[in-house]
Amino acid sequence: MARFQPCHGKNECRDDGERCVTCGRQLTEIARLRESIDALAALALDCDYENVEEYAGYVARKLFKTINHRREQAG
Repeated sequence: MARFQPCHGKNECRDDGERCVTCGRQLTEIARLRESIDALAALALDCDYENVEEYAGYVARKLFKTINHRREQAG
């Protein structure tokens, strides 16, 4: 199982064409995560949520539960 390494920021990001040499993640993985975050942000903006901290917390909790559930189902 791989360990997630968070981004150090766009100013720190350096890549070799396949992966970021700073965090070690593949560029395709970074792009997928950015697209997912963008979609979640767009939803909050489209719905004009004023309580974005509560929305972000809800998403984080649901994501954690979903990952654990899928791992249990697979394992």
